[in-house]
Amino acid sequence: MKDAFGAPQSLLVLGGTSEIALATARRLIALRTRRVWLAGRPSPALESAAAELRGRGAEVRTVDFDALDSASHEVVLGKVFAEGDVDVVLMAFGVPGDQARDEEKPMAAVRVAQTNYTGAVSAGLVCAGALQAQGHGSLVVLSSVAGERARRADFIYGSSKAGLDAFAQGLGDALQGTGVQVLIVRPGFVRTRHTAGLPEQPFATGPEEVATAIVTGLRRRSETVWVPGALRVVMAALRHVPRPLFRRLPV
Repeated sequence: MKDAFGAPQSLLVLGGTSEIALATARRLIALRTRRVWLAGRPSPALESAAAELRGRGAEVRTVDFDALDSASHEVVLGKVFAEGDVDVVLMAFGVPGDQARDEEKPMAAVRVAQTNYTGAVSAGLVCAGALQAQGHGSLVVLSSVAGERARRADFIYGSSKAGLDAFAQGLGDALQGTGVQVLIVRPGFVRTRHTAGLPEQPFATGPEEVATAIVTGLRRRSETVWVPGALRVVMAALRHVPRPLFRRLPV
């Protein structure tokens, strides 16, 4: 069933407990979406999310998905697509890591990179191939402004998002003319359970604002959306600040 005017009938969420993804799912269900797959590691939180979306009128199934188990992605995700067309895939999994800890424990840093980048490359290619085979659909990739330029405060996480963003851009170019859209979403600081207790950054938003931007981007067939939109201009300027000065900025 093909999506129409940015109101898809079916949605696959990779990262089924993501607050941004669930806010997006609620908005899409309110529009037209009726079939939802929530993919993630089995947990009470995943089942609770599925129950909440069912209460909104959607048919919801959970899928056992592990971003770190790339060898399983083709089989696990292939089973979802075998059940019928998927209009939108929302790739929303990822871990923020802990910069201070990860610098001291390289394997912890590797886990951040493998989850945010390697797992996304694997899952992204599997889903892109399936969307291309069905001839339509959208792949939404949750990136971050942290990937625009490495900061001392979070360069491990930022570098993983930079790799993800570059991958998504290239994938979008590769899929031009196939009927498949790749939408890259670059939010700034988002108030979620992962950022609770952290000092709030300028241009902070919440999951609902990001969800609104995603739904609008799908409707407009956008390639990239920034949340909030003002970050596009801010990051364009910051990319050109000389490194000695950039190191001293409170960003």
